[in-house]
Amino acid sequence: MSQIADITVFDGAATPVSHTLKAVSVTREKGKVTALWREALASLPVYAQVSVSMSIELLKSGTYKVEQRTVVPVMEAILNQNAAGYTAAPKVAYENTVVTIGYFHQRADITGRRLVRQMAVNLCGNISTSVAPVATGPLPELFDQLVAPT
Repeated sequence: MSQIADITVFDGAATPVSHTLKAVSVTREKGKVTALWREALASLPVYAQVSVSMSIELLKSGTYKVEQRTVVPVMEAILNQNAAGYTAAPKVAYENTVVTIGYFHQRADITGRRLVRQMAVNLCGNISTSVAPVATGPLPELFDQLVAPT
């Protein structure tokens, strides 16, 4: 199994920004393994940090459910102070979230899982040419090999 490690990912800004997500934890609960990563910016509270989670679970039907969830909190903008000169601390106004879920039968093989994952990734990126599928990293290992970080 893969050991949980930090992840570096670029966002979709006009000038892309690199985000380093620190490995936080791996939990096991009732047959479900969940790994969590979170940014560690000194200027933001923990609940306002970008986070990613990945999980794998074998359902009663014999189908594997794998899930990747990316959450980007958006902070409120505090512009003014009150009459006493106090400015409230900013809070999270809302969260933008993307969830990718795969359901794979026990008889599915790595090649089949990789094929469908790469098709979905190509659709998300509007890729209309042949590209080699990425086979390493936490998400390809989760979806293709059904391996969760430890």
